[in-house]
Amino acid sequence: MTEQEKQSPDEQEPVHRDPDEDAVKDGTRQDDGDQVSTDDAAAPGIPDTAIPELVIISGMSGAGRSTAAKCLEDLGWFVVDNLPPALIPTMVELGARSQGNVARIAVVVDVRGRRFFDNLRESLADLEAKHVTRRIVFLESSDDALVRRFESVRRPHPLQGDGRIVDGIEAERELLRELRGDADLVIDTSSLNVHELRAKMDAQFAGDEEPELRATVMSFGFKYGLPVDADLVADMRFLPNPHWVPELRPFNGLNEDVAAYVFNQPGAKEFLDRYAELLRLVAAGYRREGKRYVTIAIGCTGGKHRSVAMSEKLAARLAAEGVETVVVHRDMGRE
Repeated sequence: MTEQEKQSPDEQEPVHRDPDEDAVKDGTRQDDGDQVSTDDAAAPGIPDTAIPELVIISGMSGAGRSTAAKCLEDLGWFVVDNLPPALIPTMVELGARSQGNVARIAVVVDVRGRRFFDNLRESLADLEAKHVTRRIVFLESSDDALVRRFESVRRPHPLQGDGRIVDGIEAERELLRELRGDADLVIDTSSLNVHELRAKMDAQFAGDEEPELRATVMSFGFKYGLPVDADLVADMRFLPNPHWVPELRPFNGLNEDVAAYVFNQPGAKEFLDRYAELLRLVAAGYRREGKRYVTIAIGCTGGKHRSVAMSEKLAARLAAEGVETVVVHRDMGRE
């Protein structure tokens, strides 16, 4: 692990960041793994054949609720932040009526909705009557860690009022004490970075499947500038340019003759093979670190011939290896 990864999330992120996106320590209770009830007597209003799975994320402000929610969102959950507890049964009912499009719902409940917090127990009882399996994930942290995170982002605690940060933390602990006792999974906040938190959430909710990686392969022209969102950049200008072949100039890299010309050049096929091998190594590391999205930029002079042809072939390789891949030709057609 690098020195940067050993730092707390507060030290890794810009000062304007919400402290809730800090990572946290592993918890003390494990999920019981219950599944949705198959009882015949489902309550009116929710079809018993399509009841979605529900996770409620709560815990101390600054303890990692936002990071946990984003992790579930990347795993395919439908995530709703700061939903009043009284509306949770309604959200579940809407999910049940989505014809399977919303099969897993995660709801973030916190002290920002404290006016509605007393309704949470009533909502949980309502869900139980409707045979909805719910799990509560509670994000916890030490006072010292929470104070350090709030001070690093220069934001007040939502409950401190005119007092100190520690006063807000104490008030929040008391408010959430009962919910913490009901939690199915408690993750203690103290020393993990965001990657380690994501790994723990993956272990609980991703099942036996390896976390999915999504790739965007983007062709571009260097003369129009580098893509600002590129994670990896490769330069195809080491290959001869079809632009200087009169019969190929009007076409782009999607044309079969242009693609054949590009891949018949010395080094083209070798580059494709070795770069695809490199990406397999990088993709495995991205998955371990909890990274879900990667943008691979392939450039040539104008983004019309070489980069387009190479991007298509590379995307096909990634897709064949199980990576969900989208191809974007940023500059094709600009000339």
